Formats: sequence, structure tokens, C-alpha cells
Amino acid sequence: MSLALDAAAQDLLFREAQTANTFTDEPVTDEQVQAIYNLVKFAPTAFNQSPLRLTLVRSEDARKRLVAHAMGANGPKTLAAPLTAILSVDLDFHEKLPQLFPHAPGVKDTFFSEAAVREVAGTQNATLQAGYFILGIRAAGLAAGPMTGFDFAAVDKEFFGDGKQKSFLVINFGKPGPDAFFPRSPRLEYTEAVTTI
Repeated sequence: MSLALDAAAQDLLFREAQTANTFTDEPVTDEQVQAIYNLVKFAPTAFNQSPLRLTLVRSEDARKRLVAHAMGANGPKTLAAPLTAILSVDLDFHEKLPQLFPHAPGVKDTFFSEAAVREVAGTQNATLQAGYFILGIRAAGLAAGPMTGFDFAAVDKEFFGDGKQKSFLVINFGKPGPDAFFPRSPRLEYTEAVTTI
């Protein structure tokens, strides 16, 4: 093999891992979530901007408020999951750049003074971080059920009324339950996806 990661880790993170649709009622602890975050925070973003914000939906009231904006089966799945996270982009991520990119603190104003530029850059990099977060969940021995079937404008109004965060993904996670996985769908072969120029 050409990979440094051993086969068991490759299976855990990629080959055997799938999107979960059901979960057991085993709780996901704050310690587990902190361990996941403390692992994936080291993955790269442009200018180390780290714009992803996680809102953990634990209370019954907050879960009902979130589910009110879910589409189709995403509502029942979210109500039954042990833990749900709303993933959002911090539209004011640039304010932390002097801390996160200290060797060039001027990038805060040089590159990110305009709100429209921040939204594009922040969304790109928060989406990248969402992928890291899913891998972190898998690394903790848990399964993730990421969903985009929500009215995110309504979610933002419900949870981020100040307009400084913009949600883009909801992830249920925990130990997979009965019939958690659909049959795996095909993937593109290397020759279908990779071009050398």
C-alpha cells in the first residue's frame, strides 16, 4: 500500500464508514465532542481562518425548535439522535485572524474587509472543516448522519438572530442503531475522476 495509515484506520474513517440514519440512545458526552474538536481543529483552512462554528443541540426544546425547520425524514431522525450539531460559518471570522494568523495580522483588513468576500471565503473553509468534523466523529468510533434538508434561513433566524452566523449543515451523531446504513452506493473509479495534464 502507498498509504501511511494502517488498514484498520482506513476502514474506520473511509471504507467501512457510512452515513448513519439511526442511532442507539447511548449518549455522546461533552468529553467526546471536545476530543473530536481538539483533533480536527488542526486540519488546514486558508489563512488558518477556522470559520466553522458548532452549535450542539442537546435540550428537548432546542431539538423541537430545530426539527420545525427540517424536511421529510430529517425531522424524526433528528428527534431520535443522541446528539445533533448545527454547523455554521462565522461571518465575522476575520476578527480572530490576528490571533489565528499572528505572523501576518494585516490579512484581516487586507483580504477580508468586505462582508461579501468574508461570506464566500468563510463558507468555503467552513464546508472544508465540516468534512474534517465528520472524519473526527468517525475517529471517535461514532457514526455521522449529515443532512442538508433543512430550511437554513429559518434555522438562522431561530438560532442565530444576530446574523453573524450562517448555518449550512446539520449532523446527527452517535453509536449507529439498527438498520442504520443503506447499501453503499457506487463511487467513481480513479480513471473517471482524475485527469493528469
